Amino acid sequence: MPYKEKKIEKVYYTIGEVAEMFGVNTSLIRYWEKEFDIIKPKKNKKGNRLFTKQDIDNFHLIYHLVKEKGMTLKGAQKKLKENREDTVNNFEVIKTLKAIREMLLEIKDNL
Repeated sequence: MPYKEKKIEKVYYTIGEVAEMFGVNTSLIRYWEKEFDIIKPKKNKKGNRLFTKQDIDNFHLIYHLVKEKGMTLKGAQKKLKENREDTVNNFEVIKTLKAIREMLLEIKDNL
């Protein structure tokens, strides 16, 4: 049986890496951290923020609500507090549909 190497996933991401993932400035990441209590990065001895996978998932939700749906920060905060589960489920459905659309467009291009 051949040896299969596990895919290594990072445990912590720096603020620069998170900002690059979303195509925003690091200042926006710091601002969202202050505004949304669901984001709790770890800080090392130097005070650098280290974000977990859970924090990244929360940023995806916030980014979707604020940047893609055009909600205000107050509206996004309220939506996440009142019905977080519905918001997460809705976001997952949208993410899945986008992936299917990209796959179909790739198939179309290959034909």
